[in-house]
Amino acid sequence: MNLNIQNRFISELPSDPNTINEVRQVPGACFSFVIPKVPSNPKVIHVSKDVASLVGLSSEDLSSTEFLEVFSGKKIYENTQPFAMNYAGHQFGNWAGQLGDGRAINLFEVEHNNQFYTLQLKGAGKTPYSRRGDGLAVLRSSIREHLCSEAMYHLGVPSTRSLALLETGDQVLRDVLYDGHPDYEKGAIVCRVAPSFIRFGSFELFSAQNDIENLKKLTDFTIKHYFPHLESQIEPVEIDKNDFDKLSLTNKQKYLDFFQEVTTTTKNLILHWQRVGFVHGVMNTDNMSIHGITIDYGPYGWMDDFNPNWTPNTTDAEGKRYRFGNQPNIALWNLLQLANALYPLIEEVKPLEAILEDYSNSFQSDFTKMMCTKIGIQNPKTSDESIVNQLLVTLRETETDMTIFYRLLAIVSKNDTAEKALDKINFAFYIPETVKDSVKESWLYWFTIYLERLQEETFSNEERASKMNLVNPKYVLRNYMAQLAIEAADEGDYSILEELFEMLKKPYDEQPQYQKWFAKRPDWARTKIGCSMLSCSS
Repeated sequence: MNLNIQNRFISELPSDPNTINEVRQVPGACFSFVIPKVPSNPKVIHVSKDVASLVGLSSEDLSSTEFLEVFSGKKIYENTQPFAMNYAGHQFGNWAGQLGDGRAINLFEVEHNNQFYTLQLKGAGKTPYSRRGDGLAVLRSSIREHLCSEAMYHLGVPSTRSLALLETGDQVLRDVLYDGHPDYEKGAIVCRVAPSFIRFGSFELFSAQNDIENLKKLTDFTIKHYFPHLESQIEPVEIDKNDFDKLSLTNKQKYLDFFQEVTTTTKNLILHWQRVGFVHGVMNTDNMSIHGITIDYGPYGWMDDFNPNWTPNTTDAEGKRYRFGNQPNIALWNLLQLANALYPLIEEVKPLEAILEDYSNSFQSDFTKMMCTKIGIQNPKTSDESIVNQLLVTLRETETDMTIFYRLLAIVSKNDTAEKALDKINFAFYIPETVKDSVKESWLYWFTIYLERLQEETFSNEERASKMNLVNPKYVLRNYMAQLAIEAADEGDYSILEELFEMLKKPYDEQPQYQKWFAKRPDWARTKIGCSMLSCSS
């Protein structure tokens, strides 16, 4: 392997001077150097060739001994120093203090084709931030992360990528449901890839510690390397070396522009989640990326039946803080915490409030526009919000599969009757016989106003269907599908994993060879562990 190593993060930001790998508080540092745990018998289970090419790895590299050793943590790549990042965060709305990479170890940063990527192992052993954990991961959660990272990317949802999935050959003790019945599972590692793994909580850490010097260092580093256009777009001002007020104003604007961009990309990310029916499950501030990408795939899930109150996380089952319908509000709440963290650099409340208010004021209209593309209205009007809202109410009248409904809606013709349109999407209902009486009346009413609205559009039925199929996936990684891949892999059979991986590369295509996966959640998966809800245990 011949990777173009950079390591800007560890060369430009303060490190933990203590190199002893023991759980502790780490003040005044962005990271700690650590050595991955050497696995007993590692083997590569699956590799994304697309991601390998992205970071500068050849096909020959993927089958090399060096690839296996480096990406299992068995060997440290030359001229690199693995490290775990230090950050804090709010978890389930409560301040948790220092958190950090408890089971993630950053190997190095590479540059390829003028793009920078950080490669990180999840499940490679303890770090100073592991708290009560062992820093390891198991096969089931690693399969879910590997598949989901790539599935999200191909759906057009900003996301970390996954280079490789490896088994360690070691057994890991886990209590899947946190019910006092731990058991041993196969250990595994995922190599995650992102521009960086800097989070909202990275800034919260220093702000909470009143460490303004390091807060500024981290923010300046982040803007310099990941948002350089924010520095270049500030109009140059002649500043005397003693005129600190003007210099301060220039910096404040840079930090405000940074917060504005993070707010915008975060809002766009949530719109994508709502578009495809994805529920993150644990939107803590330490799980929010400053790049506006999805990170930390734990107890996530795609909605089967449309239910805005659904959360896949067992830990969130009572409060449902991170339910599907609340994700836009939680993103705003998390952005408020980031604003609080950046405040010491800006020292003005009103401009930060204005950015947050703009999120609130624009989200609903942006959501309506997105929903209009899903239902085939290409030239949305203000009045279309009522059609969208009525649909969201109607979808809950009976168990209706979200993914299948929107995909089938594309075959509805604007010349259909409401009855015929309803018949065309009948397959989306989990219990079709419940669509009667008032439920059927609700559906017929919605189709009536929807079809009337389509008459105002000038495009053909074929054009409309083609555009709808670009935003409404036919295939998503449903929990039961991932669970089938996990159960087979646990027996040494990786064929389902491979099949899902290939299918999810083209989620918007018909792919008739995979038609069996265009199906509602089976009855056996309704309450099965790993299919209906999941814990954070991995």
